[in-house]
Amino acid sequence: MKALVTYHSQTGNTEKIARAIYESIHFEKEILPIREVKEIQGYDIVFAGFPVQAHSVPAAVVPFFKKLPPGQKIALFCSHGSLRGGQLPKQAVEQAIGLAAQMKVLGTFCARGQVEPRVIDALEKSVQHQAWAEEAAGACGHPDAADLADAREFTRSILAKLGH
Repeated sequence: MKALVTYHSQTGNTEKIARAIYESIHFEKEILPIREVKEIQGYDIVFAGFPVQAHSVPAAVVPFFKKLPPGQKIALFCSHGSLRGGQLPKQAVEQAIGLAAQMKVLGTFCARGQVEPRVIDALEKSVQHQAWAEEAAGACGHPDAADLADAREFTRSILAKLGH
């Protein structure tokens, strides 16, 4: 068995989740930022993570999904400033699943991640974004120990689906 854990992270939130996933895998594995992944062939499972941006998959991640081989087993994870289970991360995950339509998506995981204060400040100035800015401010300190424990449990569930 061989696993790739790859991620796009601007503030470190998604990378923290990626590292928790990586540490939970007890067979041959590799962890790389998405921009450093050169070869995708030969992995039994790919864990791919991204931060939710404007309720979407970041543009920098889209080419990675497009170069995954058809039938590749993949597990998706993301970080976001919204409340857990909120509509914005759900939309981003749905977009990611659409991008991975040729792959076999084994599961998804989302965790809150701290939003940069400058982003919150900018959003607070816009009437239509004030509620979200307040929600995002509540993500301070995330991903926390409980979020990372949930990421490890997600990894165990994905590996169980692979019979490992």
